[in-house]
Amino acid sequence: MPRIHFLDVTNRDGVQTARTGLSKFGKTMVNFYLGRLGVAQSEIGFPFLFHEVPYVRAQLALARAGAFGSLRLSGWCRAVSADVERAAPLGLEHYNLSISTSDQMLANKFRGRLDRDAVIREMVDAVRTAKQAGVRTVGVNAEDGSRTDDGFLTEFALAAKEAGADRVRYCDTIGGDTPGRIGERFAKLASTVGLPIETHCHNDLGMAVANSVAGALGDLDAGQDAWINTCVNGIGERSGNADLLSCILALRNGFGVADRVEIGDPLDLRWGRRFALWAAHAFGQPVPVNQPGVGSNAFAHESGIHADGALKDHRNYELYDDDLLGPYPQDHFARTGRVVLTGEYGGLAGFRHVMGELGIEVAREELTFRVVQLCNAATGRPLTDDELRLVAAYPEEVSLLFPGLL
Repeated sequence: MPRIHFLDVTNRDGVQTARTGLSKFGKTMVNFYLGRLGVAQSEIGFPFLFHEVPYVRAQLALARAGAFGSLRLSGWCRAVSADVERAAPLGLEHYNLSISTSDQMLANKFRGRLDRDAVIREMVDAVRTAKQAGVRTVGVNAEDGSRTDDGFLTEFALAAKEAGADRVRYCDTIGGDTPGRIGERFAKLASTVGLPIETHCHNDLGMAVANSVAGALGDLDAGQDAWINTCVNGIGERSGNADLLSCILALRNGFGVADRVEIGDPLDLRWGRRFALWAAHAFGQPVPVNQPGVGSNAFAHESGIHADGALKDHRNYELYDDDLLGPYPQDHFARTGRVVLTGEYGGLAGFRHVMGELGIEVAREELTFRVVQLCNAATGRPLTDDELRLVAAYPEEVSLLFPGLL
């Protein structure tokens, strides 16, 4: 039976969000949480960019050490052979290669530099370059796929398959698709091409989650696995991307959906609330009160009729259990009143106190202390309990974020 998988793009599309940012250590924590949640794959960034190189090396070292569980790490490149050649020596085994396909983009982005034939040639060369470099899986992105006509989209996808691509990413780049349309297009394209068609949906019309679910169902109807792109808390360019937790909850609880799909990732939603609230803290973007699952009003009742019904049986007015998503974090740094913290300018006494309070064993104290100081300097805020635990467990691997430390 075909199954649904999640490929989270927080560390690529999410960090491109205007008026926000995330340190390399923050991106590391995204991979940590995705691994704990059981998501299949993380698009960790841009391995052809010079400032991503130490970060990519650190992620690969952490993955080898077991910090991310079974999470697969993938890179994003333009579908340009030179980008792939520059990135390949780092050793990532999974890639997505992206190029625009719509007439709008060909005419008004490439401005005549590339026509349809040239787009296919560039993409095919890039896929072959990746495969020749030993990359295990390659996804090919049709940027602005939702505005690309069926004929050329099919031609593009077939050429990608022939070149060795494993999936085709259909990008609703400007968020204009609708559930009925995208479901039909996915079913037709997946059936014709014989590959999974990966959803990448933006939220400009507020339908990114609905479109992602509909596209995935189209894949399943065609007998193909489905891959859904997500971002934590729905962050992303403009109005954002499909929210990771909302997509999972929709597939698990949606009427007419939950009983016809199988999720292929070993998800543990007890990390859902902790990840979402950490991300709000790290990105400086508060979770909306009505955010599904993790907003402060997600399980709040005031109306007389609702309150009466919820008190009798919470299932009268709640679709799923509150405790499914794990506890609200109560981190050391957030304590009020008298508290001792550790950070960029802290000393060993404070460091030892905090680690002792959290019950964290520190095997390599000097290195761990220095890495904590550097991570605090990179983030500009006190480290959370989970961040301190990761550094203490893998100080040498995390130190690779800071070349020259060892």
